[in-house]
Amino acid sequence: MPTDPLWLPTLSYDETELRKMDSMLVMADGTAMGSRPGVRPGDAGLTVTLSGTTVNVSTGAAALYRSGQGVYRAQIPASTAGTLAAADGTYTRIDLVYLRVWDTAVDSTGLRKADVVLLTGTPGAAPAAPTPGATEIYVPLATITVPPTGSGGTGSATVSTAVRQITVAPGGILPVSSTADIAASGTYTGQARYNTVRGCPEYWNGSAWLAQGDSTTYVPTFTSLGGGASIGNGTITSRWTRIGNQVQWSGSFTIGSTTNAGTGLWFISMPTAQASGFTRLGSLNYISGGNNYVGLISCNPSDGGKAALIAKSSFSTVSFDNVSGTVPVTSTTGNQILWNVSYEGA
Repeated sequence: MPTDPLWLPTLSYDETELRKMDSMLVMADGTAMGSRPGVRPGDAGLTVTLSGTTVNVSTGAAALYRSGQGVYRAQIPASTAGTLAAADGTYTRIDLVYLRVWDTAVDSTGLRKADVVLLTGTPGAAPAAPTPGATEIYVPLATITVPPTGSGGTGSATVSTAVRQITVAPGGILPVSSTADIAASGTYTGQARYNTVRGCPEYWNGSAWLAQGDSTTYVPTFTSLGGGASIGNGTITSRWTRIGNQVQWSGSFTIGSTTNAGTGLWFISMPTAQASGFTRLGSLNYISGGNNYVGLISCNPSDGGKAALIAKSSFSTVSFDNVSGTVPVTSTTGNQILWNVSYEGA
């Protein structure tokens, strides 16, 4: 960078560049330089209420965004009011209330200000909220459903804030409740949000929103000590979750007609590496016909990421043995193994 002080006064930004810099103030929308518009969570500003046919919008502020123009910060300093148009005689309509910014660089109006708009919709058998003009820079605040005169007309109109969007600063925890927001992907791994429908915080892991305790499907690999084991047309599946280093893992294995028992004791692969230290034991049931052989699943760090299966091998004794193609009974189509274990992850 030049050090000559005579150069510094020539450095300047226009309003568009400054608005683009304001993208640092608002959470991203997943596009380059894009920002999520909306009002602040917990902010009662720009609230839309209805009194008879009068629509009131309270004072407040919001962030608006237009691609190529950056972030607009706008505020309405005093409550504003509008009047609903007369109801249709036959059909329902949906009106839209939104905050608009005028920018002559975009709309060539010669104006630079913000206002609130009540845009009347078109009545119909399946009405939809109207869309503002293509050059308008706006953020929706609410919709108003106006039934036909035979159903009470504007006197029974109702306000919905489902279209009202919330935004937070980068790194902030966004509360989400709308179907669209809940379905939206995160913009970066580690992003946090609060799902008000589930009532818990969730985090974007790069492919899905997960809360602590949410389970992930894992299909284990089936092997035997002496080799030759294969799942064939049997089924094996499991689910696991991890909170900190604590891993909870449960699953089921059903023997099929082409399952090969191999030789020696059976192993199933674990969903994530185990910490070094001591063996963790969990519960296991081996179900054959009407018989249920209780047992253990053994997660031993020395087994290299595999869990061994142990079951009671006799009804009449307390003896236990390693599960294999012949223990506790000869493997038969339909035999099922269920397990559940907690262990410390690496």
